[in-house]
Amino acid sequence: MPDYSYEKAAENSGFKLICGVDEAGRGPLAGPVCAAAVILPDDLEIEGLNDSKKLSEKKREQLYDVIIEKAIAYSVAYGTLEEIEEKNILNATFLAMNRAIEGLKTVADFALIDGNKIPTDIKIPAAAIVKGDAKSMSIAAASILAKVSRDRLLMEYDKKYPQYQFAKHKGYGTKLHTDLIKEYGPCEIHRLSFLKNILGEK
Repeated sequence: MPDYSYEKAAENSGFKLICGVDEAGRGPLAGPVCAAAVILPDDLEIEGLNDSKKLSEKKREQLYDVIIEKAIAYSVAYGTLEEIEEKNILNATFLAMNRAIEGLKTVADFALIDGNKIPTDIKIPAAAIVKGDAKSMSIAAASILAKVSRDRLLMEYDKKYPQYQFAKHKGYGTKLHTDLIKEYGPCEIHRLSFLKNILGEK
């Protein structure tokens, strides 16, 4: 389970406001990539907080409300479909992460980033933590905000493009989703660079 050991290590190095940063939506075939940044109060206990992928949708929704109520600051930002296509998914993810950090109403002085890479052009010192959403409370909180925010966006897309059933798969490359893409062709929120194998393009 995540704890505050990484946050404490940063504080022991002289940093005061440490944000956790995570993304949701790097893998899907449709929609933007989402990132969140969260600064939690020292030693705040949030029961059940863990890597968002290990939690039910209902539990994530409950934790989302607790996190935004109790966080010192939080921010959610996106890398757009156009940025994914133009700059690739990794660079679009970095853009979203930097926007989330810079969107915090209380300025963070250190960032704990989920994964093995620190975003290029980040404005504050940072550390990358592999599987950070299962190790750091701040990153786990960010993973919940990013996942819930992106899922809610895909639920809205479901109303606009009902034939693709985005509410069921959230844009991920399930058999249902790929079958529907083959049946109807891509729509304007699909990542065309991700669909080459499905559409048989070289």
